[in-house]
Order: sequence, then structure tokens, then C-alpha cells
Amino acid sequence: MLIERATTRPGRAGEDLLARLRRIAAGEEEPLLRISRPAPTVAFGRRDELSPGFPAAAAAAQEAGFTPIVRRVGGRAAAYHRQCLVVDHLQPEPDATSGNRARYAEFGALYARALAGLGVDAAVGEIPAEYCPGEFSVHARLPDGSRTKLVGTAQRVVAGGWWFSAAVVVAGREPLAEVLARAYAHLGLELDPATVGAVDQAVPEVRPEDVEDAVLAEYERWEAPCADGT
Repeated sequence: MLIERATTRPGRAGEDLLARLRRIAAGEEEPLLRISRPAPTVAFGRRDELSPGFPAAAAAAQEAGFTPIVRRVGGRAAAYHRQCLVVDHLQPEPDATSGNRARYAEFGALYARALAGLGVDAAVGEIPAEYCPGEFSVHARLPDGSRTKLVGTAQRVVAGGWWFSAAVVVAGREPLAEVLARAYAHLGLELDPATVGAVDQAVPEVRPEDVEDAVLAEYERWEAPCADGT
């Protein structure tokens, strides 16, 4: 598997990665793990784009200094900046569609283990009124007993391959919570800003490099599916 590190440009990374996924699915390139530190971005989902409140939500993101985009993988609006890690995993697999739910469970557990190794009380599961809600979100239980979301995941499948994307908020949760609260209000979606969490709430002084190392350590133990999809 090829490991790449990059700083993403809003609006271009998704197109580039989708093109690479198709080449990987065709056997023209090797599998890819791409780790990036994104520019300030609010990534809306396709359902958000179809909402009557989308233009106002996108404008609110822009006013807050976040570039609004519509991402190529699923889900609702999520926000990132340079203190986040986005990990995009592109992998060939003949029957990519049938393993969709299993991948969510598998990689949710992988990220929970990576964070637990840093000292986070991490678990997989949706918490009430979280942003981009999902059954396999990775959250932390904080010292005061509250829970907050740290990792959101999404997928895109093409013939012969899949793209699994995970976004980890390492630090700097406040501007993310503020911009998402404004965007979700325009979209008419429920959001508790306290669910927009960061790893440094559980482990002060943690760095994006620490989280990257922990994720890569888990990937060293990960086994790719066989050519027949098993």
C-alpha cells in the first residue's frame, strides 16, 4: 500500500481521489492511504446540497473563513481545518458494495483502538444530536462523563474498489463547532455543538503527528481483502 501525505486544496482533492480510485479498481495503481491536513473547509453532503437552506449554509461557512464544498463521499456537513487529519483509504475489491457496512464497523474499531492507544476513552457509536450522524462514528467519553464525537467516516464505492474516508479532529474544536452550528441551523438539522469534539479534550498537548502515528500503527496490523473479496 502506498502512503502519501498532502495538504489538500478545497474542491480538488475529491475529484483527484475519485479518479485515482477508478485506476486502483482497474489494477492500474496500487492501493493508497492518503493522509492530509485540510484547509478550513465545510464539506456538505449531497442531501445538504438539495436542501432549500443550502445557499445560506454555504454562505455562512464562507463568512466564517471555511470554504464550502460538496464532497464525493456520503454523509451530512462536517468541518475541518489544519488541526484535523483526513485519512483516505482507496482499495481494490471485486465485490466492494456488499462489504459496505462491515467496513464501517471494521474501520470504526480501528480508529477507536488508535485513539485508545493515546489514552482516549474511545468507543464506536452515534451520540445524540451529533454532526454528520452515523452508527459508526468514533466518540470519546470525557472526564466529566459527557461524550463528544472525534472521528467521522464515510465511503464511496465504484466497480471493483472502495474509498473509505475518516476525519479526525485533533484540536481546535471551537471554530468547527461555531461554523457547524450556523450551517446546521440554515439546513434545519439538529446539532448539539458540544458533540463537535477534539482529541485534545481527552489528551491535552496531543499533536496531529501523534494521531497519525497511532493510526498508522493500527494499519500495520490491518489485512487487506484477498483478490476474491474475502
